[in-house]
Amino acid sequence: MVSSPEPSSPISKIIMVASIAAGIQFGWALQLSLLTPYVQQLGVPHKWAAVVWLCGPISGLLVQPIVGYYSDRNTSRFGRRRPFIAAGAGLVAIAVFMIGYAADIGVRVGDSWEKSTKPRAVAVFVVGFWILDVANNMLQGPCRAFLADISGSDMKKMRTANALFSFFMAVGNVLGYAAGSLKSLYKIFPFTTTKACDVYCANLKSCFFISICLLLVLTILALTAVKEKPYDKNAMGTGAAGGAMLGEIFRSFQQLKKPMWILLLVTCLNWVAWFGFLLFDTDWMGKEVYGGIVGKGRLYEMGVRAGSLGLMLNAFVLGAMSLAIVYFSKGVNGPKRIWGVANFFLAICLLMTIVVTKMAENYRHANPTVGGAEPLPPPAGVKAGALLIFAALGIPQAVTFSIPFAMASIFCSNSGAGQGLSLGVLNIAIVVPQMFVSVISGPLDGSFGGGNLPAFVLGAVAAVISGILALVVLPSPPPDHATPTVIPAGIH
Repeated sequence: MVSSPEPSSPISKIIMVASIAAGIQFGWALQLSLLTPYVQQLGVPHKWAAVVWLCGPISGLLVQPIVGYYSDRNTSRFGRRRPFIAAGAGLVAIAVFMIGYAADIGVRVGDSWEKSTKPRAVAVFVVGFWILDVANNMLQGPCRAFLADISGSDMKKMRTANALFSFFMAVGNVLGYAAGSLKSLYKIFPFTTTKACDVYCANLKSCFFISICLLLVLTILALTAVKEKPYDKNAMGTGAAGGAMLGEIFRSFQQLKKPMWILLLVTCLNWVAWFGFLLFDTDWMGKEVYGGIVGKGRLYEMGVRAGSLGLMLNAFVLGAMSLAIVYFSKGVNGPKRIWGVANFFLAICLLMTIVVTKMAENYRHANPTVGGAEPLPPPAGVKAGALLIFAALGIPQAVTFSIPFAMASIFCSNSGAGQGLSLGVLNIAIVVPQMFVSVISGPLDGSFGGGNLPAFVLGAVAAVISGILALVVLPSPPPDHATPTVIPAGIH
């Protein structure tokens, strides 16, 4: 018994489902720009801050393939993907509350608000962070699979759907980074300021409240307007659970075709390149560019705010490039060519952080302060150079957020694999390098004086290798008019 692909839906419905990415990415932007400084304020040293971020990759490694597997086989009357998307949105709300109120909960259960280290607050934060990453993975995988489902057999629409998802991620980034760069947002929610939670912490809470509202509104609108046909349990064959489910996930790796294996390799190296910068971008601005120290004086916080501004500029470029990719990637070799070139551009941007850092250091050495005063902020030229790097990185980031997922959907459609499980497998190629970078970046940076540049240089090397493989080894997807293989019922 076979199950043919769903008919292609109107572009308006694809836009509504893709818009959920704005809500997801709003919260993710807050994580990237504000949480590394926040966790250091809770007392976690820089070299261990990266380890906290292992929560995300580990949850992604486990959750997305499992969620993808069950969403492929889900026979709920509400559809295959929609129940997982709704559950993920609810978990995000719970997790964000735990993260925002970690300091308050920690003080309430025994932490001293006067001490620099707050172990109970850190424990609450880590638990909330785990839940948040599980929830994000429950959202992103089914959302992308839902987009692939409603694109039907139309390859061009499949690429457009992923480009729109990337565009709305950029919209969420703009909103998240803009909110993160505002110093007085907490005044909208005056109850967020407490004895245990200073202005920075209160701003973080306020940002998260707004992100919850945005995500829930977009999710409710999309899931209400875009219906999903319940999946035929008889067409799926016998379900599997427990060990059988894990066995099928393992078999899905064994049955991957060569194009998908190469795609996983290129994706893996691409994310080794990205994650070091995504993890420490605002920390780099606070420490290396502004010369600040965590918890001392105003320079570090000024640098973090400037980094949030840079990330907002990055998001504007990301949004524009996401829409342009649809046109740049036309033709049989278009997707692999644009991905390869983007990786080389990524390497150049990462190496330029060394130049900006040296310029900032030279300025501080040429303008020393006396009496233990803080160094002077960097001059306008140095700040402009750093912000230019942030903005330019939006170009390769748009490619990373769309091309690999579109190629995975196309390769899987033509091989007869389930979209949910296949995109979950692709996510493994994203989270494994994140785990690798999270583990080694702290010791690597510490061995070179505690800065962030070693992780950035490692990323540049990985980007060059990824670019070469994308151009030389990665197969091209089939042309737009190719017809995907009909999906056998038992292979999801």
